[in-house]
Amino acid sequence: MSVKWEKQEGTNNGKLTFEIAPEKIKEGLDKAFTRVKKSLNVPGFRKGKVPRQIFNKMYGEEALYQEALNVILPEVYSQAVQEAGIKPVDQPEIDVESMEKGQAWVIVADVTVEPEVQLGQYKDLEVTPRPTRVLKGDIDAELENRRQQQAELVLKEDQAAENGDTVVIDYEGKVDGVAFDGGKAENYSLELGSGQFIPGFEDQLVGHKAGEEVEVKVTFPEEYHAKDLAGKEAIFTTKIHEVKAKQLPELDDEFAKDIDEDVETLEELKAKIKEEIKAKKVEAANAAIQDEALELAVENATIGEIPSAMIHEDVHRQMNQYLSGMQQQGISPDMYYKLTGTTEADLHKQFEEGSEKRVKTNLVLEAIVAAENLEISDEEVAKEIKQLAEQYGMEEDVVRQALSVDMLKHDIAIKKVVDMIAGSAKQTRKADDAE
Repeated sequence: MSVKWEKQEGTNNGKLTFEIAPEKIKEGLDKAFTRVKKSLNVPGFRKGKVPRQIFNKMYGEEALYQEALNVILPEVYSQAVQEAGIKPVDQPEIDVESMEKGQAWVIVADVTVEPEVQLGQYKDLEVTPRPTRVLKGDIDAELENRRQQQAELVLKEDQAAENGDTVVIDYEGKVDGVAFDGGKAENYSLELGSGQFIPGFEDQLVGHKAGEEVEVKVTFPEEYHAKDLAGKEAIFTTKIHEVKAKQLPELDDEFAKDIDEDVETLEELKAKIKEEIKAKKVEAANAAIQDEALELAVENATIGEIPSAMIHEDVHRQMNQYLSGMQQQGISPDMYYKLTGTTEADLHKQFEEGSEKRVKTNLVLEAIVAAENLEISDEEVAKEIKQLAEQYGMEEDVVRQALSVDMLKHDIAIKKVVDMIAGSAKQTRKADDAE
């Protein structure tokens, strides 16, 4: 195939000129005629049975050219792109330069391609030290958290509610004297100071006892999810039925055994908690080092202007993944927008914020894969399939059918590059951290 790529200087656009050989044209014409003849009504012939020679005599073979081009263009364009060694990021604009009978057809495509990437340093990068030492305060805080989870609520007789207490209330809210949806409940358990309700609501119940009725005055935040209530003042008529205080268990061996059957003493529980915190800190440190190293690798690279089509594709991929996750929880897109008081445009704007950074990171990773000339073995592909099957609870054959070998090799290569960048990074203390 004759292919010519001419990129416009200083842009991501160019012209891809390629020829379609006569034998390929014939293949397209044959398929086009098969499609077209099904709807032809020609006197003397049953519908769909007109011979090719009669058709050519009546309409001319040229009548099939456009349909033939539609049939063969996707395959031929793909081959031309591969031979030119370019990476289009959007649908091309196709122009026919010549379609002479008996000769190769000449097609010109206006194509937008990925920007060029000139890599900078991406190995042995210096990153911020990430401490993973477990402090006594970390263990004490986790112990207290578990102690709070085991707390019992004890009824307070004729005592005023305090922050940290739980009150059982009935309430009804009104704006300008009119009740609104979602503003009423009975026997609702509310922990004061938890921040569950609108700012100011819980504070106004502190100091009141069971049996009292309190008129709570609040203002909905300007960014409140229900747009019809945002920024408006409301009055909640609130009846307190009960006031309960937390009763915390003693930190002793019995407490340790109650919350963890694998330990016998409080000291054993502390040791186990220390190991768990250590593992989490190491995981968080590795993730932070990876993020910082990747960010530095991108900063060190020189990347051309990002085409809007790449931003658009990234945003919509992120939106689709997010909404798919919602649907797995039984929440349709329409339901999500209604529950959050947002629109598709709002979600689009939300994912636009980090889009350019994501696109640049992907471009740099792809460039490093090419620079390192990574080759992925069949054994690595088989291992990846097995891991994916276990992760999603699927049969390995189903994974193989869903994902091509090329896709799997690409994903493995990207992971190896990320591991290489993060693994070679050096945790060197910056001057700002000397103190």
